[in-house]
Amino acid sequence: MTAPSTFGLSSEARNLHWLLTNLVEEVPGIQSVAVVSSDGLLLLSSDPGLPHARTRLRGGTPTDQARQSRSDKPTGPRGSSADLATIVSGIGSLTIGAAKLIDFGGVKHTMIAMEEGSLFVMSISDGSLLGVHGSADCDMSVVAYHMALFVGRAGHVLTPELRSELRQSLESESAGSGR
Repeated sequence: MTAPSTFGLSSEARNLHWLLTNLVEEVPGIQSVAVVSSDGLLLLSSDPGLPHARTRLRGGTPTDQARQSRSDKPTGPRGSSADLATIVSGIGSLTIGAAKLIDFGGVKHTMIAMEEGSLFVMSISDGSLLGVHGSADCDMSVVAYHMALFVGRAGHVLTPELRSELRQSLESESAGSGR
């Protein structure tokens, strides 16, 4: 998990960082996560393309060892949180358009199962989306359950002010790392 410095951030922003870190580290099979604003901007992510992302210690249970071996390989859409954010935003727009055409109400979540992984997109609030890229062996119901917990905890605090703070934090982190 990318652990941007939370120094100087509000308690709500630090809380969201903690919730995302917890989601990635505690749910087996999650490869990467992105929180995207309604206008498609990345707000928060676990960036598997970085060397220190999802660092784990060797040893432990067979599950821990399997997670470690998976985390050693590049994962996610080309290994970039920006790519995952683009995909999540596009899928979100597509499903919202489809729901309007079908006239069945708003979209709550979308799950796409592929041969070598899964993609989950869930609405948070005001058009913001939570996107998760899961491995082929992830339990889709467990991932969806934990995503719903994240959305329930994050939705009420994801205000326009907090979205702006998170976006500024990502921009300053990117400027500092030269990306």
